[in-house]
Amino acid sequence: MFRLSFQPYQRRFKQALRTHHGLWSQRDGILLQLEDERGRMGKGEIAPLPWFGSETLEEALYFCRHLPARFSLHELEAISEALPACQFGFGSALESLSHRPAASENKEALLHSALLPTGKAALTAWPALWKRGYRTYKLKIGVSSLATEQDLCRTLLSELPPSAQLRLDANGGLDAQTAQQWLEICDGSRPTSDIEYLEQPLPVNQFEDMLRLSKQYTTPIALDESVATLPQLIHCYEKGWPGIFVIKPAISGYPQQLRQFCQTHAIDAVFSSVFETEIGRHACLQLAATLSTRAVGFGLDHWFAD
Repeated sequence: MFRLSFQPYQRRFKQALRTHHGLWSQRDGILLQLEDERGRMGKGEIAPLPWFGSETLEEALYFCRHLPARFSLHELEAISEALPACQFGFGSALESLSHRPAASENKEALLHSALLPTGKAALTAWPALWKRGYRTYKLKIGVSSLATEQDLCRTLLSELPPSAQLRLDANGGLDAQTAQQWLEICDGSRPTSDIEYLEQPLPVNQFEDMLRLSKQYTTPIALDESVATLPQLIHCYEKGWPGIFVIKPAISGYPQQLRQFCQTHAIDAVFSSVFETEIGRHACLQLAATLSTRAVGFGLDHWFAD
């Protein structure tokens, strides 16, 4: 049997993050602590991202507030698929409590990707991040005019050192025509610059179009919103997605089930953050340490004041 303590939190960004989904200025979430009958404590975090398909913060709070004072392991393992961030928070707290899995030395050796500010601010932000050791960067696109963003991308590529890699993330904000234009630019820039991949160019409901584009161009396409939860990830895998899967563990569901799927199937995975705190980050990186095949998207500490 277990007892739960939980605390909602708010963390403001130093500057609002602009994506195709809108302007995001504050990360809201819930910190968890489980206690078992032996007095052992385990910590977890619920960090919803509803515009990616997870539950809302209000739905997560409702779930936490309506748990009984003492509840069983069965109840922890039977959280609805409609609450994937809750599944992750309670699942990682349970692993923390039982000290599973053992801390991996690989966690410290992970390479990290840094998220750049949107727009021209990216040109002044990357040098400081380079000095801090980052060699892979992500740039949001699909939030301004095509010409403006493509000019910015060309300028950024001309300034980045040859060993740098750039990821372009559209958050599903392009149409078929603009996606092709971006892929033509990406293909045309090779091999003098390294655009690692174009992330989620089209909306989730245009999987077949993204599959077609992935076969037409040499620049890889990565799915993100399309594989936000483990059932979505499994669905796209079974439909034959040949490219990269961007996995956000904190909204994917139970970490135990995600680990089992990734260990069973050979997928090209990038593990990525949803701006969780150090508690959620630690649990995510425990997964990434043994499952990620590329630089992980957790270079986000420069976005917060605290």
